[in-house]
Amino acid sequence: MPELPEVDAVVRRLREAAEKARVESVVVERAGTVAPQGMEEIGVVAGRRMERVWRRAKYILMEFSGGVYLRVHLRMTGNLYVLPDWRLRPVGARVWWRLSDGRVMIYEDPRALGRVHVVGWEEIEALDRELGPEPLGEEFTVGVLREILRGVKAPVKPVLMDQRRVAGIGNIYASEALWWARIHPGRPAGEVAAGKVKVLHGAIRKVLEHAVGSAYAEYTQPGKMAESESFGVEVYGREGERCSRCGTGVERMVQGGRSTFYCRRCQAW
Repeated sequence: MPELPEVDAVVRRLREAAEKARVESVVVERAGTVAPQGMEEIGVVAGRRMERVWRRAKYILMEFSGGVYLRVHLRMTGNLYVLPDWRLRPVGARVWWRLSDGRVMIYEDPRALGRVHVVGWEEIEALDRELGPEPLGEEFTVGVLREILRGVKAPVKPVLMDQRRVAGIGNIYASEALWWARIHPGRPAGEVAAGKVKVLHGAIRKVLEHAVGSAYAEYTQPGKMAESESFGVEVYGREGERCSRCGTGVERMVQGGRSTFYCRRCQAW
């Protein structure tokens, strides 16, 4: 699944390739991707210029001339990119936008789980209110993280992945940040000591900044970054392998239906 760094890479590449481009026409290949909207709503971007593209958590947001906005969520297998010609579009293309210079912006989604919608500014504002601070934003300080964790009895890893508390930290990067901070993923969030909160804050920043750089350089489709050696995961997906720090075997447990990887020695309770 594309996580924050991968979505950030998609946004950066779209910004470079298509920002200021004009949309000539819109084609919806799969109605479910835009439901409950239809061509009347989705087609409103035709004839408009893309003014900017940005990311909020795992959402891709695009502003077009005249105050029209697109909101895209990639879900499990979605991707969004520009090709030189619409005839090169893949079988998994669900929506595509033909640009005035002959290129095409493709929303590809083999499993058809993602969503593309035209929204108003008020809906973007509502989304912003529903989500927690961006972990790489200036607003995400040690003090803010301390308040997010304060008094929470739930395990720290699911808390970090709660988009209402912190926006965009996914399963891979939560596991990795907790390993770097030497915090057991099952520890109640409110019991993480003040000094450890500072270490965790730094670990979250470090892991995400490294992953963002790797994603921009390498990301091509969902799933690839989890296999990337350049990012260099320490525990995620490495059950049974030796911890690079202490040599103890990496273990796996399930939290909220998701696999968590950790070192029981480095991350002792």
